[in-house]
This record gives sequence, structure tokens and C-alpha cells, in this order.
Amino acid sequence: MDKQTILASLTPEVVEKFRVAIELGKWPDGGRLTVEQRETCMQAVMVWEHEHLPPAERTGYIHKPV
Repeated sequence: MDKQTILASLTPEVVEKFRVAIELGKWPDGGRLTVEQRETCMQAVMVWEHEHLPPAERTGYIHKPV
């Protein structure tokens, strides 16, 4: 499977599971994330957010007063 196919198959539910796994450092079944898995999940979340969310709702958004 190529990267575009994988990213196209991401759903909001999967992205939320990735966010929780990144935050806790483990999968829902209790298995620990490897460094590579954590990095891959972070990249997937950032790319998904860029494609599906407005800037103000993306992870890491900082509001700058006018």
C-alpha cells in the first residue's frame, strides 16, 4: 500500500486513536509504541488534520491576537 492510499483510509476515529496512543505512549491494547510508530502516528495525524481541519483546529495551533 502506498502513502496516499493509507492516508485516504484514515477516519476521524482512527486519527483520534492515534492521538491517544501518542499521548499515552501505548496502543489501546496496552502495547507500547515504538519510536518509529510514534513518529508515524504523529505524521499521519498532522497530514490528516492539514487535509480535513481548518488551521484553528489543528494540533499545535497558536492564536495570535491582531
